[in-house]
Amino acid sequence: MSRLLDVNDLRVSFKTYGGEVKAVRGVDFHIQQGEVLAIVGESGCGKSVTAQSIMGLLPKKVSRIKSGSVTFNGKELLGLSKKQMQKLKGSEIGLISQDPMTSLNPTMRIGSQIAETIKKHTNYSRSKIHDRTIELLDLVGIPNPEKRYRQYPHELSGGMRQRVLIAMALSCEPKLLIADEPTTALDVTIQAQILDLLKDIQVRLGTSIMIITHDLGVVAEVAQRVAVMYAGVIVESGDVEEIFETPKHPYTWGLLKSVPRYEKGKHEKERLVPIEGSPPDLFAPPAGCPFAARCDYAMEICIDQMPDPIKTSETHQARCWLNDTRAPNANDFVAAGGNDV
Repeated sequence: MSRLLDVNDLRVSFKTYGGEVKAVRGVDFHIQQGEVLAIVGESGCGKSVTAQSIMGLLPKKVSRIKSGSVTFNGKELLGLSKKQMQKLKGSEIGLISQDPMTSLNPTMRIGSQIAETIKKHTNYSRSKIHDRTIELLDLVGIPNPEKRYRQYPHELSGGMRQRVLIAMALSCEPKLLIADEPTTALDVTIQAQILDLLKDIQVRLGTSIMIITHDLGVVAEVAQRVAVMYAGVIVESGDVEEIFETPKHPYTWGLLKSVPRYEKGKHEKERLVPIEGSPPDLFAPPAGCPFAARCDYAMEICIDQMPDPIKTSETHQARCWLNDTRAPNANDFVAAGGNDV
């Protein structure tokens, strides 16, 4: 597979009254054609800022891309004009946001909102736009699409509104879908339906998907590869099986220990372990590993120096000194962390 999206050394800051917030600090990742990548991490880690940088949606007055490159389908996105980005958005990159009630226009019928997106990026006739809109509503599993076409957002359930957003994002058959916390505002049953829908779309249409989430259940359900983000840095990345079965970074161990897991044959209550402490101050990020202050395995070098990504397999790497061959008892630490989660 060839790479569809390549992000290299992305650094994004925000100007505030309190100073400069270094929100994204040297992020690197890629997405292959037809692949699902999950970017996971707690609130404030820089996941959504990364997505907004790719889409050209950062607030111009307060944000600044300090360095980096974002290449999509061979084209550099950073530095494109507003008009160039608008042409790209919708036609080649689709965005699914987490709150359909703020993304949909309450004064416009559902069909008109989807049709408007199609009209903007195609030369279809009015009748063909109508037919394509009905086709999309049917594709995302909305029953009675002709009826729903004429309804307003408030007449639909939360799950139906999210399906409408997915239909809008797919309207011009984009190569990449960016889904920013697409199930956060939904109940558990509807979440499962939306995740099944995204998986089905990826298989049927071959669309690449970048899903942003704090929910490891979502990651396990839909992703093929995972990038774990903390304090503006990707601290670990690998295939989903590697991240869940043999994690190599203490932050990933903490994430896995802090969510409930069910194992067949076990019926006793599982003790969840929270990650103690707080993320670092991004007004003045630490020189070393950003997780060091919360890490039970931190060494002196962790405080002073950020490690480069250390490969543990062809597809798996982590920015953690415990994986360095010079680390004392490195294998024992890594094995203990992996086996405990």
